[in-house]
Amino acid sequence: MTIKESAMTAPTLAIPRLGFTKFTGRRRRLSTPAKVAGGFLLVMVLVALIAPVLSPYDPIVGDATQRLLPLLSDGHVLGTDGQGRDILSRLIWGARPSLLAGIIPVIIGGGVGTVLGLVAGLGSARVNSVVMRILDVFYAFPAVMLAIAISAALGPGISNAILALSLVNIPPVARVAETEVLRIKDAAFMETARLSGASWFSIAFRQALPAAGPGILVFCTGLIGLSIVYAAGLGFLGLGLTPPTAEWGLMVNELRQYTFSAPIVALVPAVLILIVSIACNALGDGLRDRMDVRMEARA
Repeated sequence: MTIKESAMTAPTLAIPRLGFTKFTGRRRRLSTPAKVAGGFLLVMVLVALIAPVLSPYDPIVGDATQRLLPLLSDGHVLGTDGQGRDILSRLIWGARPSLLAGIIPVIIGGGVGTVLGLVAGLGSARVNSVVMRILDVFYAFPAVMLAIAISAALGPGISNAILALSLVNIPPVARVAETEVLRIKDAAFMETARLSGASWFSIAFRQALPAAGPGILVFCTGLIGLSIVYAAGLGFLGLGLTPPTAEWGLMVNELRQYTFSAPIVALVPAVLILIVSIACNALGDGLRDRMDVRMEARA
């Protein structure tokens, strides 16, 4: 056999490539409760976007002669509040600030928390200790109390409420991200990426983040419902939007004085907040089951 023929028949070594992760196994379908929850949340977002079209009445102007009408009243399906304003119209318009205060803080806090989790998880023991100990300071206070304290210091307003909730969401997301990164830090595809000379940025965002992303996404989905509840709590305490603007938490505060005279009408915005929160949790559970697949190295 000639040297040329030997070279042609010799086995070749597989050269590792970046992007070592891939999903394997049979993917689960999204459960029916998760589909229903996702559809409901999508409808709520669409309602918020086209509120001027859907709202049958002005959410601010009321009629004193039509105050505290019960549910299914003529022209007012969900009744009216103490100033004669249509509750359905106020719920439709209130979806805008309420959903905004639930989604935007999770996006901001989730993004910052994910980066901090990557730094802590992929860094040295000293870097991990410094980052996580700083974040642990926030855990010394209940999240809702911390949000109230920050909002009270900044003053009422939707922008200040979003900022407060964004700061509150950073530590839990960072903790989840760090846990997910530590779980796959010593995996074969991570070790291969390091041995191939990939940069820290490449390892963090092309290897670790895709592997840890499903867990972070699921957590953030459930966090949206919690943020909506927190935002409603801030509005209830007068630390969110100010009257007469329509906002779900503010509506609960305005209607609580009618709990005994018109209990069903007073509970309408509170029930909607509860349903939206449950829908976010159900969607998060469905995504968790949907993304529960194994990760393995790509040859």
